Amino acid sequence: MARKSSKNSKRVLVVDDERDLAELLELTLLKMGLDVDCAYGVKEACSKLDQGIYELCLTDMRMPDGEGLEIIRHIQNKGLDVPVAVITAYGSTDNAVAALKAGAFDYLAKPVALDQLRALVKSALALDDAPIHLQQDRPLLGESTTIQHALELIAKLAKSQAPVYVTGESGSGKERAARLIHASSSRANHPFVAVNCGAIPENLMESEFFGHKKGAFTGANEDRDGFFHAANSGTLFLDEVADLPLAMQVKLLRVIQERTVRKLGATAEDALDVRIISATHQSLSQCVEAGRFRQDLYYRLNVIELRMPALREMGSDVLVIARHVLARLAKLNGQSLPDFSSDALTALQRYDFPGNVRELENVLERALALADGHAITAADLQLSPSDEAVAESDLGGKYPLQDYMDRVEKQAILEALEKTRFNRTQAAKILGLTFRSLRYRLDRLGIQ
Repeated sequence: MARKSSKNSKRVLVVDDERDLAELLELTLLKMGLDVDCAYGVKEACSKLDQGIYELCLTDMRMPDGEGLEIIRHIQNKGLDVPVAVITAYGSTDNAVAALKAGAFDYLAKPVALDQLRALVKSALALDDAPIHLQQDRPLLGESTTIQHALELIAKLAKSQAPVYVTGESGSGKERAARLIHASSSRANHPFVAVNCGAIPENLMESEFFGHKKGAFTGANEDRDGFFHAANSGTLFLDEVADLPLAMQVKLLRVIQERTVRKLGATAEDALDVRIISATHQSLSQCVEAGRFRQDLYYRLNVIELRMPALREMGSDVLVIARHVLARLAKLNGQSLPDFSSDALTALQRYDFPGNVRELENVLERALALADGHAITAADLQLSPSDEAVAESDLGGKYPLQDYMDRVEKQAILEALEKTRFNRTQAAKILGLTFRSLRYRLDRLGIQ
C-alpha cells in the first residue's frame, strides 16, 4: 500500500520480499519527504512500473519470483527513465558488478546503512537537475561517428554511479572524458580529483590516497586528508591505474568494496561517497594475464568501458579540433588568429598524430610561434615524417602483431553487431562463429 507525503511529489518504488526491510526503507524515504510505493516481488514491481511514474527504484537482488536484474531489463525494454539501485547481500560483489553492468545506477550492501541510503537517494533524485552540457563549450570536439559514439556513452554514464574505465592511446582525451562525465552528473558541484598513479612514489602512496593522522610516521606533523577524502561526494579519477603496485591494489580494492577509508594512524574508518573513474593507455586485461594487475580489482574498475578514439580515426575532425586549439592558443598569447593555408590543411589530414590531440596542441603552439604573416603553412607545422616513420606507416601499424589482430577482430565484430542492431546471435552467424565463441571474444576484447 502506498503512503504519500505532501512535501515532495517525487515517487520511489521499493522492491523487497522481506517486508521488514521494505518497511524500514519506506519509513526512511518518507522522512526525506518522498512518496513511496512498495512491491514484494519482481512481477508486482514490473506491474507497478507499468502503471505509475517513478523517479527511483530500489530493489533487492534476489527474490522468490526472480532477480532485480529482471526489473532493470523491464525498465530498459519499456524505455522508462527510472534509475535503479540494487540491494545485494553482504560480500556479494559479483552481483553488484553484474547489476551495474546491466544498467543499475548504484548499489547498497546488506545490512543497509541508512546514511548511505540517503546519500544514494539524494544523488539519484538530483539527476533530473544535473547540467548535461555536451553541446556548449564541450571539451571533446568532432562530428565523426567515433567521437559521437563516445559522447553518447558519456551522456549515459553521467546518469549512473557505476565505475568507468576509460581506454585509449596517450593524448586521446581520457581525462577530458572523465571530467565531462563528472561535470554532466549529479556530482558536478562537488570535487573532481585527478591522480596520476604512476607519478606517486610507492612509499608515499598509502598516505597520499588515504591520508594520515598526526604522528602516524616520521614527518607527519599534522592531520592530512588523502585523495579519497578530497574527492568525497565527487569523483576520483585514477589515471594510469595500471601503474599501481600490487600491494596498493589490494588496499584500493577494499576501499572500493567497503566505501570506507582509514587514515594512517587512525583507529576508526571514515565512510565516503566517491565515484571512481580510471584510465590507462595500457591493456588492463593483458596486465591481469601477466600477473601485474589483480583480476578482482580489474572487474571492480571495468564495470563500464569507454574507449576514446585516436585522432587518426576521426577523419576530418582533425581540422575542427585544430582550428579550435589554434583559436585558444592565439587568445592566450594575445595574438591575432591566423588561418591555415591549403597545404597546411592537407598536411594536417595526412599526418597520423601518434601523440593524438596532445601532439596536435604542441605542433600548433610551435607553428604559431614560427608563422610569418596571416596564415600557418605546412612548413610551419613541420609534420614531414622521418624515414623511420614512413617505413612504419608503410607497414600499416601491424606491429606488435597481437595488437593488430585484436584491432581487426574487434572492428569486424563491431560491424557485425551494428548490422544486426546488436543481436549477438545474428552477429555470430554473420561472422561464422558459435554464440559461445562470440561471447568469449566480446569479453576478451572488452566490447560492451
